[in-house]
Amino acid sequence: MDHGQTIEVFDARVDDVLNWLRDNAGFVFDNTRAALDSFYGGINWLLATPNPYLVMAVFAGLGLWLVSWRFAVLAGAGLFFCSAMGLWPETMSTLALVIASTALGLVIGLPVGVWAGYHPKVDQLVEPLLDTLQTLPPYIYLLPAIALLGYGPATSLVATVLVAIAPALRLASLGIRMTPNEYIELGNASGISPLQMFFKIRLPFAVPSIMAGINQSLMMAFGMVVIAGIVGSGGLGQAIYEAVRTLDIAKSIDASIAIVILTMVLDRLTQSAGQQKTGATR
Repeated sequence: MDHGQTIEVFDARVDDVLNWLRDNAGFVFDNTRAALDSFYGGINWLLATPNPYLVMAVFAGLGLWLVSWRFAVLAGAGLFFCSAMGLWPETMSTLALVIASTALGLVIGLPVGVWAGYHPKVDQLVEPLLDTLQTLPPYIYLLPAIALLGYGPATSLVATVLVAIAPALRLASLGIRMTPNEYIELGNASGISPLQMFFKIRLPFAVPSIMAGINQSLMMAFGMVVIAGIVGSGGLGQAIYEAVRTLDIAKSIDASIAIVILTMVLDRLTQSAGQQKTGATR
């Protein structure tokens, strides 16, 4: 069997697996899609229902609390600019996708990361998987998701969650391993329980790394949400895709500016929240 035949056989096996899953586990993917759509829809409703000025005020208030009054003014002005460009629904939809996918990624990534930090063998097992997740082109994750879940926000969420898991898991594991041995020995000598050891000793040292992982998961999610616009996920990613497809350069630039504004606002807020959390644990 030559190389070309080998590739054809492999491709046929992949198609067979996908067809088998659709035929025998279709109800699982239908329920998964419904659950993901509902989760995203609820977050999108919370963001899109209030008056835009109220949402702007909330972000400005967070900026004032976590960063500075200058950033608060700039954050409010940036979101107002998104609304002035006529992209407020798309901006909130993108924000909802990012929040939903990052939350799901953290729910999976952080516990597994803590587990890997405690157990070197687990860390050795997940490390090549994380390398693969972060090395493959992001749009690759869309293809099996489309085959099993169809087009829409659920497919975008699945692909984005896969991208968001890696930094959260990797940095949580690193944070747990960074606990100084002398503190662990002191805890053991004091006779504290494993749960107390985690919350009182290991977690405070891991917080800076964990917060960095959360920030990086958000940034990765933003990048993937834009790519996922091709599967009808809605939001600014789909606006850019449709603008490029129709050669509407002005609209694509407007949507790109809105993405940059939203990314910078969330990046600065999460960074500052991480710095405050780090200071509080010291």
